[in-house]
Amino acid sequence: MNADDNMLPTPYHEVNLVLQTLLDNARAVLGDYFIGMYLYGSLASGDFDPGRSDIDFLVVTSEELPENLILDLKTMHTRIYESGPEWATKMSGAYIPIDAMRKYSPTSPSCPLINKDEFLVARPDIDWVIHRHILYTSGVVITGPPLQSIIDPVRPEQLQEAVLTLLRNNWTSLLHNTDIFLGAGHQPFVVLTMCRALYTWEHGAVVSKRLAAEWVREKSDRKWTKLINQAMAWHYGDPPGDIGQSQEFMRYILKEVGLGEN
Repeated sequence: MNADDNMLPTPYHEVNLVLQTLLDNARAVLGDYFIGMYLYGSLASGDFDPGRSDIDFLVVTSEELPENLILDLKTMHTRIYESGPEWATKMSGAYIPIDAMRKYSPTSPSCPLINKDEFLVARPDIDWVIHRHILYTSGVVITGPPLQSIIDPVRPEQLQEAVLTLLRNNWTSLLHNTDIFLGAGHQPFVVLTMCRALYTWEHGAVVSKRLAAEWVREKSDRKWTKLINQAMAWHYGDPPGDIGQSQEFMRYILKEVGLGEN
């Protein structure tokens, strides 16, 4: 089936082609387990930049998937990833049962999670508090029931708690690990993620990484201006910014939220 740009929700034809491929294949593999497909991330926030962004998707299923379907999904995603189109290599997403979509729970069932060429079955992390908020407020429905009918609103204090937990559990241990800066786009991703984390911590709200970065740039010491500007301007093929200063910036953000090193 060819992508019809009038039927798909992005203004980017090549993105629509990959979304149509994903939709058709997910429906074929899941059958009656398929409930809906949605977009979050930059395609939902209006911050999408073809030179730097990824495709963030959610597929909602009717229930937990049996092992044979999970294996079929893994094969499907490998085939799509290796199919040739550039955007097929820039997809991240999850297959979550509808009963687990209402609110985040650390004991929710494990489900397929995709990050580019990585396919694993695990419980979604607490960052899905933030993803749920984005889906509820600005998520894009490709097909399926309205997101507000399957997700509860996320309160500001829940967003703040989620950000603090993510920073404490996932980021403080990475302060001395330069490996997180390796790979195309990783260094600017770290800088912009830190900016959005601080914004959410202080405001109990989620904005695009660009808006959060502009806010941090205006409120913080001028020493971070060049680093933040480079992160906002980065596109695939550009060299990364200063890794040492990026680590120092992480320490600054962690200190701002009360997680400074002793």
